[in-house]
Amino acid sequence: MATKNRITDAPIIPTFFYFALPSLAGLLAISSASIVDGIFVGRYLGAAPLASINLLIPYFTFMFSVCLMIAIGGTVLAGRYIGEKKQKKADAIFSQSLISAMLFTVVMAAIVTPNSGYLFDALNAPQDIHETMNSYFGIMSFCLIIQLTTMVLYYFVRADGFPVLATAALIFGSITNIALDILFLGYLGLGIEWAAWATTIAQSIQLIVLLSFFVQKNRTLKFTLKGLKIKESARAFINGFSEFINEISVGIVIFTVHWLLLVNGDDAAIAGFSIANYVLFISMMAYYGIVDAIHILVSQNLGAGNHRRIRQFMILAAVTILSISTVLVLVCTLMPHHLSKLFLSDLENASQQNALLYLNILWPCLMFSGLNVLISAYFTAVQKPLQSTAIALSRGLVLPVILLLSFSTYLKQTHFLAALPVAEFITLALALTLFAVHQKRKTPDAPVYA
Repeated sequence: MATKNRITDAPIIPTFFYFALPSLAGLLAISSASIVDGIFVGRYLGAAPLASINLLIPYFTFMFSVCLMIAIGGTVLAGRYIGEKKQKKADAIFSQSLISAMLFTVVMAAIVTPNSGYLFDALNAPQDIHETMNSYFGIMSFCLIIQLTTMVLYYFVRADGFPVLATAALIFGSITNIALDILFLGYLGLGIEWAAWATTIAQSIQLIVLLSFFVQKNRTLKFTLKGLKIKESARAFINGFSEFINEISVGIVIFTVHWLLLVNGDDAAIAGFSIANYVLFISMMAYYGIVDAIHILVSQNLGAGNHRRIRQFMILAAVTILSISTVLVLVCTLMPHHLSKLFLSDLENASQQNALLYLNILWPCLMFSGLNVLISAYFTAVQKPLQSTAIALSRGLVLPVILLLSFSTYLKQTHFLAALPVAEFITLALALTLFAVHQKRKTPDAPVYA
C-alpha cells in the first residue's frame, strides 16, 4: 500500500498550518533576532552605529536575493519532481542548489571584503562612519557564507517534510543570537563588531542543527554529485527569479530612500528610517512564513493535479495574511511611540521624531504588501515566472523607484515616502487582475475536501 502524502492527501486546514506555523515561527524568530540586534546597537552604541548597519542593507539584500532565488526556484522544481515521482531529478536539484549558494557566497566574500571602501562609497555612506561600517562588515561578509548556504538547506529540509526540524534550527540560532547580543553589547559593552560575531556564532549553531537532516532515515532528498545539469539549475533559477526581484528590489528601494534622506538630512534620518524599516521587515518575514508554505503546498499539488486543493490553500493563506496585517496596522497606529523607544533612548530626539513621522506615512504598506507577495509566490509555485516577475517588479522596483523620485521632485508638499504605499496599492490591483485571468483559464479537477 502506497504511503499517504500529507501535502497532497491530508485535510486542508491541518496540513496548511502544519507547514505554515513552523515556517512563521522560524521566520519571526529570524526577525526578532534582527530587531534585537537593532535594539541593542541603537540603545547601547547609538544612532550612528544603527545607521551604519542599515546603510549596508542594500548589499546584504543583494546577497540574500540571489540565494533566495536559488532556494525558492530549487525547492519548487524539486517539489514538483517529488510529486511526479522523479526522485533522481529532485536529488540533483537539491545538490546543485547547495553547491551554487556556497560558491556564490565564497566568491563574493573574496572579492568584496578587501575592497569594502568602494562598496561603502557606492552605498553613499558618510565618510565619518566608514570605520564603524568596516568593523561590522569585515566579519559579516564571511558570516554570509554560513548564513546563506544554511538558508538554502533550510528551504529544502522543509520541502522534504521536516518543517519542525527546520524551524527548530532557526529558533536555536535566533535564541543564541539574542543571548549573545545581550552578553556582548548589553552586559560587556563591546563594540559593533561583536554584534557581527553574535550573528556568526548563531548561524553556525543553526547549520549544525540542520545538518542532522542528513541522518534522518525517512528523508527523501539525498545529496549527490550524479546527474547534475546546468540546464536544470538554469530552469530553477529562472523560476525563482521573481523571488530574486522581490528581494533585490528591497535593497534598491532602501538605497533610493537612503539617498533621498541624506540629501536633506544626516545619519539621524537614516536611524529614524531604520526603525520604520524594522517594522516593514518583520511584517515581510511574517508574510513569507505563510508564503513559504504555499510554495511547497502548491508545487506538489500541481504535480499531483489537485487544482481545487490549491485554491483552498490559497484562500486560507489570504485570510491568515490579512489577519496578520490587521494586527500590525493596529500596533503601528496606536503605539508608534513605544516602537521608537525600543530602539533609541530619549536623548536621540531627532531620530525618534523621524521614526514617528515615517511610521505614520508607511503603515498602509502593511495592508497591501502581504497579498502582493502571496499572489507572486502562487505564480512562482505554478511555474508562471512571467506573471510573478511582473508583480515583483511592479511592487518592488519599478513603481517604488519611479514614484519616490517623482514625489521628491514634483510633489514636495507630500513626503516622498508616501510613494511606497501608493506603489503597493497599484501593484495589488495588477496582481488581482493577473490572478483572476489565470483562474478563468484553468479547468478545475474533481473536488478535494478538507
